[in-house]
Amino acid sequence: MRFDARGEGKGTFLLLDPKLNVWGPAKPSDAKWSRGEGNSVTFSGPVEFMIGNVGRDAGTLVFKGKFATESLIAGEVEFSPLVGDRPSKSGTFKAIRAAGG
Repeated sequence: MRFDARGEGKGTFLLLDPKLNVWGPAKPSDAKWSRGEGNSVTFSGPVEFMIGNVGRDAGTLVFKGKFATESLIAGEVEFSPLVGDRPSKSGTFKAIRAAGG
């Protein structure tokens, strides 16, 4: 997953998955970000994950983290599906600033 932050709290998500060669290249989706108190940051937006080779799981991905260093963010992530009566999935993440970013 790549998040490109832009000004005014806007950005894009881009799914980086080698399996997407079957479906064609991934397209970025609109996302947003905001700074919180201290060194906290949140970024979120709609995503679609592939399910095998027959479908996609659409939902909203929300990252809530803190800057551990100038180029490292760590925290919690939650995926909330848009369709069906399924619970959200959550976990932890670490993100690094891409070279030149």
